[in-house]
Order: sequence, then C-alpha cells, then structure tokens
Amino acid sequence: MSGTSATARGAAWAAADPYASALRAGRGPLFLRRTDGWLLPLEVERWCAEADAVDRAVLERCEGAVLDVGCGPGRLVAELAARGRPVLGIDVSEAAVEHTLRLGGQALRRSVFEPLPGEGRWDTVLLMDGNVGIGGDPGALLDRMAQLLRPGGLLIAETSAVDVDECVRVAVVGPTGTRGAGEAFPWARLGTRALLRYARGWERAGQWTAGGRCFAALRTHDRSTSSSAEPPNRTAVISSQRARNTSPGSPVAER
Repeated sequence: MSGTSATARGAAWAAADPYASALRAGRGPLFLRRTDGWLLPLEVERWCAEADAVDRAVLERCEGAVLDVGCGPGRLVAELAARGRPVLGIDVSEAAVEHTLRLGGQALRRSVFEPLPGEGRWDTVLLMDGNVGIGGDPGALLDRMAQLLRPGGLLIAETSAVDVDECVRVAVVGPTGTRGAGEAFPWARLGTRALLRYARGWERAGQWTAGGRCFAALRTHDRSTSSSAEPPNRTAVISSQRARNTSPGSPVAER
C-alpha cells in the first residue's frame, strides 16, 4: 500500500459527517457499517469523556514522548498533558482535532501515513479505540509505527475483545443505519492473536485485559550499537510540530 493511497484512505474517515456531528455533540449512536449491513457500535460517549481508570492504567505504561495516532476527541492527549508529559495527537478529523485543542492538548489534523514531526524519535505510540484498523492493512500500519518510534520504542495497541482478523470496507453511519453515511473506506478488526501474527520483527512486551478491553504492547528492536548514544530530545519532538502549523489564525494544521 503506497503512502498516497493510505493517506486517501485515512482521509475518508474525516469525510464521514456523522462522525464529526457525533463528536461535536459528544454522543451517539454511531456505527461502522460493513458492506453486508453488519453494524459495529462506536463508543462516542466514552471517547468524549475524561480518561477512565482503564485508560489511565494504559497511560501509566507510556514512556517518554507519546504520539496518539487517531486521537479522536483527545481524552488521552489531555490526560497526559495534564500530567506534564510531552504528547501529540494526530487525527484526520477536524472535529476531533478541535476538541483535543479545546481540552488543552496539542494535536495536528493529519493522516498517520503523511509526514509527521519527530519521525523515528517517539518513545511511545498509541493505537487505542480500535485504531489498529486504520488503513485496512495491519502490516502496513505496523511498518509505519516502526518508522515513527525510536529504536526500542513502545507501541501500545487496543485490540478487539473477540478473536477476529478481518479487513473490510466500512462506512460511518448515524442512528438510522442507512442515511447520512460517510464515504466507505478500508478498515481492519484485529484480536490480540491476529495483531501478534502481523507483528513480525517486533518484540512482544505484554498483553492484558481490563474493563472488558484488550491490549497488546510491542517494541521495536533497539538498533543502537553504543551505550553512549545521544538520548532522544523529547522537547524537540513536540516543539517541532509547532513550526508546521503555519496558519496562526487556525488552530487546526492543514493536511
């Protein structure tokens, strides 16, 4: 999957008007609808609330500078920022980025497959709330995560609570299930076992369940050859994104 096609696929989520409307309202119902009509409920209310106990336990595992991929309305970015942690959220949805900024977090409107600040220097990358499905190609997404992380960096992914491995086309739909649907785009649903099968070249760093949710942690291989290697500049990782937002009149960086 090329970077250009991946960017286009990610942008399809942003075009889903029901998603933006739900985030701005802070509530659903909202669903992912497969082409066969099957509906997956989306937990809009939880995403728009403050980080809960399960979220906070995940954030305790984060190391150094954190990149939240598909940050949604920003509860995790805001929680980490409140703790004084260097953190940046990215999302293709303008409504999501706006919400994150209102909470006091830093966020960019950008696809994970586009150039990002701090590439190769992030200590932790998060794929929460089903975001292992971004792009509909788990192998390509994991390859991209490895590009973003420093050697030995940590990926924490939330997986499906059921043992599933599917790559399908979906659309975001509102309560009618048939009207007001966004554009269809590729998406993946992965249980932990499926994610680990795709994670060739990664080191397993743990898996757990909490509150009915499932998680897995992976590490990139540490390619450093010298113990005197310069540590990552965590301040630079975050501050470099400020220069990219060259439109001071708009809080949302252009894609």
